[in-house]
Amino acid sequence: QVQLVESGGGSMQAGGSARLSCAASGLLDDGYCMAWFFQSPGEERDGVAARRRVATIDRLGRTTYFDSVRGRFTISKDTSGNTLNLEMTLLKPEDTGLYYCAAVRRFFECPIRPEPFDSWGRGTRVTVSS
Repeated sequence: QVQLVESGGGSMQAGGSARLSCAASGLLDDGYCMAWFFQSPGEERDGVAARRRVATIDRLGRTTYFDSVRGRFTISKDTSGNTLNLEMTLLKPEDTGLYYCAAVRRFFECPIRPEPFDSWGRGTRVTVSS
C-alpha cells in the first residue's frame, strides 16, 4: 500500500518562497504519476473532487502545471523516486490552502482530475500573508 507524507508547509510572506516535500513508501516500481493538488480554505470540506491540480510529474519526468503557478512553482522527484518536491516562489495570498501529495500507477500521461489518483497524503497547510 502506498503511503504519502507531506512536509514543509507553514506561514510565509507574499513574494517569498517555500519547499514542500512528500515522502512516498510502498511504491511497486517507477511507473507512477505523482502530483500536488491544492484545496483552498473555503473548500476543505468538499472532498477530493474539489482539489485542484497544482502540478504533476509522470514516470518519464514530464511535468504539467496549473496556469496560475506556471513559472512560479517547480515539481520534481529525487533520483529514487521516493520523494516528491514542490518548490514554490513568488508566493501570493491566493496560494493559501492545503497542499496534497497524490500518486497513481500510470504508464501514460498523468491525469488532470483528482479522482483517478488512488493514494493521498493528509495534506500540509500553506498560509501566505500579504
